[in-house]
Amino acid sequence: MSTYLVCTGTRPEIIKMAPVHRLLKERGENVQVLHTGQHEEMAQSLYRFFDMGPDHQIQLLRERSGLSQLTAELLQGIDQVLAQCKPDVVLVQGDTSSALVGAMAAYFRDIPVAHIEAGLRTGQHDPFPEEKHREMIGRLAHWHFPPTPIASDNLLREGVQRRDIYEVGNTVIDAALWVQQLRSAACQRNDFPEAVQQMMASHPGAPLMLVTAHRRENWGRPIQHIAAAVGALLQVNPTLVVVWPQHPNPSVRQDIALGLEGLTPDGLARLCLTEPLAYPALIGLLADCHFCLTDSGGIQEEASALKKPVLITRQSTERQELVDAGGALLVGTDPHAIVEQASALLRDSDLYRVMQATPCPFGDGHSATRIVDVLTGHPEGVTHWHAAHPWTARSIDMRTH
Repeated sequence: MSTYLVCTGTRPEIIKMAPVHRLLKERGENVQVLHTGQHEEMAQSLYRFFDMGPDHQIQLLRERSGLSQLTAELLQGIDQVLAQCKPDVVLVQGDTSSALVGAMAAYFRDIPVAHIEAGLRTGQHDPFPEEKHREMIGRLAHWHFPPTPIASDNLLREGVQRRDIYEVGNTVIDAALWVQQLRSAACQRNDFPEAVQQMMASHPGAPLMLVTAHRRENWGRPIQHIAAAVGALLQVNPTLVVVWPQHPNPSVRQDIALGLEGLTPDGLARLCLTEPLAYPALIGLLADCHFCLTDSGGIQEEASALKKPVLITRQSTERQELVDAGGALLVGTDPHAIVEQASALLRDSDLYRVMQATPCPFGDGHSATRIVDVLTGHPEGVTHWHAAHPWTARSIDMRTH
């Protein structure tokens, strides 16, 4: 039995690590969870939902704002936990500060790092600082688990050895499909906030657009422009209903309010601004919506799993696979472009069906099984998976740590 330390600090990390955590526990491994503290209230509800502890927590002081302060606090805190629990493997996910610093701290102690959702790249400055985080983790990790062939090829171009790359799909598909199955079995809609339930009851059968906006490169005028576009869509599409879970950052909420200034009472009556949603409720809204407008990477993946078209309010995406397959469009933050593309999805049923019918390029719901098979030295499932799926096979080595 080996000891695995799962290093997570934000909502998306917890969601994407949960399937791996569950399967490692089922295999009888010693799995401990470190919460690094960036998302606090949202994180704790997810840990409870997924039964993930946490076993260790870092209390961030945040005496000064900024990435340097956060990185320094995380490095000291994570190193103390590594000294205490002495894991055989540290698992990090994605591109957050907790992922980068977790990988750095493990590397400094010569502990192998498994990077889940490896190899995503835009090749540009944005998203900042996530793009560089991903690149740096790619130099530190022992196992690389990219979700798609494009992500694998990115790693190969950067000099990662083919033998260390295991193309497995994305664990967010595992989580989304599992939660959707639970909700369908329970016929559940009462986990929506009351305001959302009232909105949907007041407009039965109306097309629903789910909106999220939070990325750092969109703070300020870009989010104001997204909000202005949402207001314009409500004005020109009199049956449209919009649910927008707002990011907790006060400046983001102020930008949303500024962009929505001038919205008529009729438009306001079909707009529901909510607090961040619990994960089951978010998956439920994705399942119920007509399409989504988002700058979130995770929602691009989850929407794809649930066959929902996506309009991406960014200039580029590290999940280009969905755009290439036809299930998503990059619309940026120009209000005219957003209104044009969203209105087309509302009125053109053929366009909608084409985008909705796009196969999910990110996985089939069994990514965590493949990851755990590799980590525990039982890669038979990965080999069998390759025979049934289109992604390129990677050679499988037994772990050597």
